[in-house]
Amino acid sequence: MMLLERRIIYAKDIMVLTGRSKSYAYNSLNRVKVWLGKSKHHLVTFDEYADFHGITVSDVQTSVGAQ
Repeated sequence: MMLLERRIIYAKDIMVLTGRSKSYAYNSLNRVKVWLGKSKHHLVTFDEYADFHGITVSDVQTSVGAQ
């Protein structure tokens, strides 16, 4: 089975979404991981990122062009 849309958010996506630096993006991902109790090697989904920041998933996906 092949997924047609991406589910994981990366630092580059956060840079595009927020217009901030790479270091801000990585720190943002790390804050979400700590909040969720995830280890460093775990990935963050669009849903988790949006929930942490109080924004809709569709806004995040539209901003980064993940389809």
